[in-house]
Amino acid sequence: MEDSCTGVILAGGLNRRLGGRPKAQLKVGGKRILERVMDVFAGIFPRILLVTNEPEGYLDWDLTLVTDIHPVRASLTGLHAGLFYTRTPYAFFSACDAPFLNPSLVRAVLAHIRPTVDVVLPVTAKGREPLVAAYSRRCLGPIERQLACGDLKIDHFFRKVRVSPVTESQLRQVDPELASFFNVNTPQDLKAACHRAGAGTAGDEIGACHGSGRFAGPRQAPSPL
Repeated sequence: MEDSCTGVILAGGLNRRLGGRPKAQLKVGGKRILERVMDVFAGIFPRILLVTNEPEGYLDWDLTLVTDIHPVRASLTGLHAGLFYTRTPYAFFSACDAPFLNPSLVRAVLAHIRPTVDVVLPVTAKGREPLVAAYSRRCLGPIERQLACGDLKIDHFFRKVRVSPVTESQLRQVDPELASFFNVNTPQDLKAACHRAGAGTAGDEIGACHGSGRFAGPRQAPSPL
């Protein structure tokens, strides 16, 4: 199934709560977060795409860069671009700010792909996790129609496609702390991520890893969804 799936990393956010600094380039445990996600993807997917509206910041990375087709910045437009440029039947998506993405969890999601399924969607007690999920290219039509209506909420198009949930109990079998769903959205998140990774400092310009931040497990990304 991995050969029929492209890995797609979304790096199109505005990063307002981190002073506009690209989250993908922040360091956790001595490695940039994007590098940590890339290490996972490189061991699974034959092709990797990065969706970004600032491709000049990623020219040194060994991956294919693509940009949003729709002018509005949102997770749904990132999904649309990733699926549009994907040439495999499916694509697995991750945000660029997930420092603890677990390859076993990625493979567990891929294992649920079926010809009759359009979206393989992890679901935890905190809700759906649409940015650690697999999508069929058949989703392009429903997404395009929703974007044409100005609706940017990812979960709204789920009503138009066939969704296969991956339950929390199944996810915890391979990622007991559900750390794959932790995202760095704030300086406090960065501090917590560095604390978990055992680093005393982020090694980036924010310097937000100094102190005693604590990793609190997965949580829902703030809603641009």
